[in-house]
Amino acid sequence: MYFMHSHDANSSEIGAARALVDASSRIVVLTGAGVSTDSGIPDFRGPNGVWTRDPAAEKLSTLSHYLADPAVREAAWRSRMDHRAWAAEPNAGHSALVALERRGKLSLLVTQNIDGLHQDAGSDPDLVVEIHGTMREVACLDCGWRGPMQETLDRVRAGEADPPCRRCGGILKSATISFGQALVEADVDRAFAAAAAADLVLAIGTTLGVYPAANVVPVAARGGARVVIVNGEATEMDEIADVVVRGSISEVLPRIVASEC
Repeated sequence: MYFMHSHDANSSEIGAARALVDASSRIVVLTGAGVSTDSGIPDFRGPNGVWTRDPAAEKLSTLSHYLADPAVREAAWRSRMDHRAWAAEPNAGHSALVALERRGKLSLLVTQNIDGLHQDAGSDPDLVVEIHGTMREVACLDCGWRGPMQETLDRVRAGEADPPCRRCGGILKSATISFGQALVEADVDRAFAAAAAADLVLAIGTTLGVYPAANVVPVAARGGARVVIVNGEATEMDEIADVVVRGSISEVLPRIVASEC
């Protein structure tokens, strides 16, 4: 296994990861919050993460609290209005994955992120599985209606602290997967099927501690895929990786997935 750090990751050192990319044709990518931190969106569990700094904020993402307490819902709507993602732009890490797709090597991009920046960068939406949902839509927890998030945020701005569903009067929430809420089975099945058929899995910007999304990596490895992990800090699966690259994702990822010169 190779460990590399961004401050000394010159072309020869990064070659191990890049060689695996160049030799692969069925790559599955798993991305986490670390891909978006260079776009100004803080992660959750890192040293300066949202939940590290404010443990109470985790309640806003827990379904039972959200359903039971109108005050939690009102706080959640305020935080949605102020979310940094609305002003965020894709960074070089997102663009690198678009380049990988254009090389014809990407089977599937599984993201734990809810910010939509992969699609903004130009990733084919048909190749992106948003395993934890999207903050760009709102969903009714009663009747299942979905619509654009900004339209509901306009209602909040106009004075509705906890806007109900206009179709059935039910509770609205961002179309994200909260703690205690089931993932979309078809998305999970698609992610694991692609992982099982992959010849390389790239885990990028994730601590690999959130399940079942993190299982993409061992599923791929059991199927014979090589494993490359790119993250700013240690992950829970570094020991099963063929190559581990530590550093700023927007700096190192373009060098790993760049076309052969």
